[in-house]
Amino acid sequence: MERKQEMTKVTNMSDEEFRSVADRVSYVTIAGNILLAIGKLLAGFIAHSNAMISDAVHSASDVFSTIVVIIGIRLASKKADKEHPYGHERLECVAAIVLAMILFVTGLAIGAEALKNIFSGDYNHLQIPGILALIAAIVSIISKEAMFWYTRANAKKIDSGALMADAWHHRSDAFSSIGALVGIVGARMGFPVMDSIASLIIFVFIIKAAYDIFKDAIDKMVDHACDDETEKQIKECVLKNENVEGIDLLQTRIFGNKIYVDMEIAVDASYTLKKAHEIAEEVHHNIERNFPKIKHIMVHVNPAGDNSGE
Repeated sequence: MERKQEMTKVTNMSDEEFRSVADRVSYVTIAGNILLAIGKLLAGFIAHSNAMISDAVHSASDVFSTIVVIIGIRLASKKADKEHPYGHERLECVAAIVLAMILFVTGLAIGAEALKNIFSGDYNHLQIPGILALIAAIVSIISKEAMFWYTRANAKKIDSGALMADAWHHRSDAFSSIGALVGIVGARMGFPVMDSIASLIIFVFIIKAAYDIFKDAIDKMVDHACDDETEKQIKECVLKNENVEGIDLLQTRIFGNKIYVDMEIAVDASYTLKKAHEIAEEVHHNIERNFPKIKHIMVHVNPAGDNSGE
């Protein structure tokens, strides 16, 4: 499973609307995961499937991780204050990092138990999973894939990194349930160890999802520059202004799920200070209108032909 970083141009929305969408998605996710965890746990015990029990533990951890996402989004949407003049967006990255750590620990526990059964060498004590485990795996795959698309669509709508991380968490669950399904089928065909191998496959998917979520959050925490295409679009937007003769400097950085921009534009050296200021303001407003993710822009004006920035 490859998790791609997704950045979407979104319309501006209030903090209340942002929280409303995030809360609705999170509550649906929590309810769904509680039902799935209980169902898979019962199916695992009744049908004697370690893979399904492992998958149930995975779903149970999802409930806690979604609560972490809710807390992170609420903190990130707080307005800027005296102590935090640039806002709180990075707290959403912190939530994503905590989520990655939860996934990692959960995965290790599942993997350790699977390896213990596989390397024991005695597979006779492993019970053959019943048909109920098979049904539970199919229901889980369908449910988690539906949760992925639902959460992903809303994450793109409000441009939430933590919510997008939770969406890909659902996708990893769907893939891990596929692994459980394969293992259960193999065990029922006369290879009991396949159930434990399925648990090991679930471990791999969980660890991979944890790594991808962690890496994406760290990239946003360390003032990572925008992608080349976004910077190209910003430059094109600036140069549409007929009074701008060139761009001497463009620097961007991602702050949480927002973008900060510093730029130096070149204008005719004969312009008055007032005229140059008006051009800078026009450039500033055009960028804000066309790039809703940009939270702050600093526009410095240079006389054309002087690249010193002084």
